[in-house]
Amino acid sequence: MSATLVILGATGDLTRRLLMPALYRLYTMGHLEGLSIVGYAVEDWSREQFLAHLEQNLQQFAQDFDPTAWARLAGQVSYRSGDLSAEKLGVLHEGLSPSALFYLALPPSLFGTAAQGLGQAGLNQENGGYRRLVVEKPFGYDLASAEALRTQMHSFWAEEQVYRIDHFLGKETTQNLLVFRFANRFMEPLWNAQHVAQVQVTFAETLGLEGRWRYYDQAGALRDMLQNHLMQLLTLTALEPPSFWDAEILREHKVEALRSVRPILPEQVDQFAVRGQYTAGLMKGQPVPGYLQEENIPATSHTETFAALKLYLDNWRWKGVPFYLRSGKRMAADYAEVAVQFREVPTRLFDGERHLSNWLVFRMKPQESLDMVAWAKRPGLNLETRKVVLSAPYERQGDPEYSAYEQLLLDALQGDRAHFLRFDEVEWAWRILEPVLSAWKEGKPEDYEANSEGPAAQAGLMEPGQMWRPLNIPEAE
Repeated sequence: MSATLVILGATGDLTRRLLMPALYRLYTMGHLEGLSIVGYAVEDWSREQFLAHLEQNLQQFAQDFDPTAWARLAGQVSYRSGDLSAEKLGVLHEGLSPSALFYLALPPSLFGTAAQGLGQAGLNQENGGYRRLVVEKPFGYDLASAEALRTQMHSFWAEEQVYRIDHFLGKETTQNLLVFRFANRFMEPLWNAQHVAQVQVTFAETLGLEGRWRYYDQAGALRDMLQNHLMQLLTLTALEPPSFWDAEILREHKVEALRSVRPILPEQVDQFAVRGQYTAGLMKGQPVPGYLQEENIPATSHTETFAALKLYLDNWRWKGVPFYLRSGKRMAADYAEVAVQFREVPTRLFDGERHLSNWLVFRMKPQESLDMVAWAKRPGLNLETRKVVLSAPYERQGDPEYSAYEQLLLDALQGDRAHFLRFDEVEWAWRILEPVLSAWKEGKPEDYEANSEGPAAQAGLMEPGQMWRPLNIPEAE
């Protein structure tokens, strides 16, 4: 791998907590041979100061930190300082490989400025290699700002050069949605409205703001989680089977799924979307403040810390099946899953009026696993049923450990675009949410107590006979 990775914002939080630990792990696994890493930031540091900063943070965030391995990797690392003007960015030409990847580990407000500055400096020009631009989410604040950002980037960068990263697409559970669906023949006949009753996508956090107040109070749960992460999980659950593994074909199918989502009419927003804001409560026995009492949050803020949606896909496969998405902070558990409920069996052979249905659960937190909720005979003399869970944990002893960022960094360096977003995916996700964003400019979120399951109004989204799955409650009786 003869290439250069340039990290813009190399002294920031994303680099120290996620990017450099991922790069360190890739190096120890033998994947970064021949890769030069260039840190770029406004701090007027020497190379030695930058390396000392990285080492200090790797000791904290990298698993099994080995000073000897770091010393070898540090030999591939350099540092440049400057702002995002073309004049200052031009220093990056020095020693740059023909193939170069520019990672924007910057605040979202600087994405367009950085892309233009790199382009004006001629760093986007390909000559005997590739030039790629990696952009973190969020991709805009709404549809209009997303389109403005695309225009700004495309003035210098072609769409095929832009890699929009969503780290959920590098998670094991996320990728297993595709593998389990398409590698097992028995799944395809069942994966449709005839057999599926509902799909729930949940991402609950016990954490509060954790210092992210400046970004979060401008974004909220709908923009921070549902527009990107959870919408991607929806598309991977709902898309049609690709004919073969190809990044463009996969992304075409994802866009097709998003385009089939039934528009939410402005007068119907309350029937399809719920928002909440956490109040004070106890987390692990310790008192925590409500959102409005958090440091730096205005007392009049109407930012939602919980958001839930009910969506329908009007196509042959999913007509009539509700897809429920929800995410919130200060919830009762750190819990995340994609759960597919199959329709009830058509007879009452066992247990009288007991309703028997199955769940297939792709669990992401607290541990990654695949669970099938089924029914079997209860031990004893009577012919009665009991719930059983067939569980397959992803991790086995001896399996290598790596994060979503390691997967996606390696994909970007190798030019595999399958797990990166094309702009029309971003566009259609914003289109789905536009009516909700517009309606939520008025009114305020419903309160919910910290360490709870979220606002009570979320139950009103559910179709008759359906309810939200509880957070982190054992499946088996």
